[in-house]
Amino acid sequence: MTPTPGGATRPDEPLQLSLLQGFPTKAAVAGPVLAAELPVARVRLESSLPHLDRAFDYSVPASLDAAAQPGVRVKVKFNGQELAGYLMERVAGSDAGHDLLPLHKLVSPVPVLTPAVAELAGRVAARYAGTLSDVLRVAVPPRMARLEKEFAPDGRPDPALFAGAAAAGAAAADAAAADAAAAAGGAGAAIPPARLAASSWASYRNGPAFLQHLSAGESPRAVLGALQGYGAAGWPRMIAEAVAAVRLSGRGAVVVVPDYRDLDRVESALLEVLPAGDVARLAADDGQTPRYRSFLRILSGAAGVAVGTRSAAYAPVRDLGLVVCWDNGDDLHIEQRSPYAHSREVLLLRAGQSGAACLLAGHSRSTETQRLVESGWAWPVEADRTEVRRTVPRVLNTADSFELEHDPLARIARLPGAAWRAAKEGLERGPVLVQVARAGYAPSLACENCREPARCTACGGPLAIAGSTGSSAVPQCRWCSTPAPAWRCGTCNAVRLRRGATGALRTAEELGRAFPGKPVITSSGDRVLATVGDTKALVVATVGAEPVASGGYAAALLLDGDSLLRRENLRAGEDAVRRWFNAAALVRPALDGGLVVITADDAAGVGALLRWDPAGYARRELALRQELHLPPAVRVASVTGGRTAVGHFTQAIARQLAADGIVLREAGPAPLVMAGSGAGSQGRDAGEDVRTLLFIPYGQAAAATKAMRAVKAAAAAKRSDDPVQLRLDGVDVL
Repeated sequence: MTPTPGGATRPDEPLQLSLLQGFPTKAAVAGPVLAAELPVARVRLESSLPHLDRAFDYSVPASLDAAAQPGVRVKVKFNGQELAGYLMERVAGSDAGHDLLPLHKLVSPVPVLTPAVAELAGRVAARYAGTLSDVLRVAVPPRMARLEKEFAPDGRPDPALFAGAAAAGAAAADAAAADAAAAAGGAGAAIPPARLAASSWASYRNGPAFLQHLSAGESPRAVLGALQGYGAAGWPRMIAEAVAAVRLSGRGAVVVVPDYRDLDRVESALLEVLPAGDVARLAADDGQTPRYRSFLRILSGAAGVAVGTRSAAYAPVRDLGLVVCWDNGDDLHIEQRSPYAHSREVLLLRAGQSGAACLLAGHSRSTETQRLVESGWAWPVEADRTEVRRTVPRVLNTADSFELEHDPLARIARLPGAAWRAAKEGLERGPVLVQVARAGYAPSLACENCREPARCTACGGPLAIAGSTGSSAVPQCRWCSTPAPAWRCGTCNAVRLRRGATGALRTAEELGRAFPGKPVITSSGDRVLATVGDTKALVVATVGAEPVASGGYAAALLLDGDSLLRRENLRAGEDAVRRWFNAAALVRPALDGGLVVITADDAAGVGALLRWDPAGYARRELALRQELHLPPAVRVASVTGGRTAVGHFTQAIARQLAADGIVLREAGPAPLVMAGSGAGSQGRDAGEDVRTLLFIPYGQAAAATKAMRAVKAAAAAKRSDDPVQLRLDGVDVL
């Protein structure tokens, strides 16, 4: 007999599980006395199994009637096991057709899952063909019972309990904020012209208008190209002013940044313009207790602004008025677990759901944000050319014809003459930034004789010298860490190694000899600095690890640009340009002697930096992607696994879509080579793993993702020994 969706049975009865629906079929006997009103609870289980990604009905005992409210954590009996879940809603009846099992246990009376966040999680799961449980794992932090007893003694977080010892200071800050709002004309009033003139947004086209709309309670959408990455006019201050404007209208805000260094800067900027109690920080790196305390503050309404990394995109801010994403091109915005959602897309979905304003900000512009601008969804907020020339540093390329004529060896030298002179002159005025592509000492080794890359004999991974002891260090594998003291080339049988690339530590060593008496500071690997002083020092940092100098760098040398561009990835050029702009924005203006020297050969990317035209580069890249029908002009789904399993999976998707007359463009299957999948790895050999790409037009994306979820659930219910991985819009698959 086919089970009716929504039913659950007693664990001590004989069970017969449906392969497609994954729940028992035997009717349950009557349970305890039930709640008089709305006696049925619909529960979402905390399970990553796709075929269990639906609500199940349970009865509500009278003893749990008051506490079993939508959004609370519960435990239920399912298939003889005790599973955790969330109570989504209470209803008057069930269509299961038989008696229901009662809720087994109420884990907490605190409704941690709000209806808005539950709806957002469902939209994210649908967009990425994932399960709601996987999204909620990111959206709702782990429970800390002690904090709930302290701040929610009756099951509802009390805003007054969060004041603590800082109540007096918070009250004073609130009073100051109230005075400022009154001076501005009260909540919902526009910002006075005098305040706009003093704002960091004043020098940007559409900037003052964006703030005016925010403060008036409206919901504009903008893409900001920030010029400066340090000082009082830097991007953290601009984001803080936008948040302050939306708070004037009485609405909340969510700010998402890539990492903890950006988080510290934005949080400090927000605390300069908002009361301390109004800002809550959400970051997994802070630990479970601080994170859950901040979550409860937001949930109670004690804090109206949530700032953090990826998971902060789901913060339950009340009356949301603005979502902000900084540097959305950074791959740290991508969740590392299924369904691999990008925080930019989460915020875009949330803005559409709640009607909130949206701000996508960065020094450069990703092709995704350029698509939003060209479609008219968002307005660009940019400085005019006069302001650009006044604010940004001068950029010099050592690979252009003029420099090569004066220095013919500049094309092959790691530190061309122009870069050496820029560093020497910059050190007379302040710190000098040196950006390199790789961490470590010698992260890539090759045979001295035939130049073939040196490989580990155990797993086939690349050999490297990761320490700081130079040539005396023993090479070891970057994948399995196996040392190779007696390495021998498999091609020519030679035994001598040469450095195929120079890391940050080796670069720092060489610069220390080139500039004796000058301190050299490194920021890379497991030692990443957030800030450096204004001392006259060389700061060697890997891409993305550049510390901020409070007064700006006097000069910056962008080395290894060609290495960044040689990455086998569709977005190699876009990502290199983003990293160049992020580093160049930390340098003082040209009027103050600021100079950026870049050594790459790429004409398009280097030209964009020379002109300081990130929007032009994004426009060019997007046009090429549209011509070739590549992301973000279309969406892409990657199906990875064994060749047979991938073939069956893609064929099932094609059959599902054929009923709607949809045929997707397909590429593959192609062999997949992954780091660490050599002879020493566990599981199938690397040659058995393949990947197929499915390119999805936006107009067909909803139907395609729905079909993919259905096929994924059916495949999971069969408990195949050869599963596949389905991933949508992964930036690293092309």
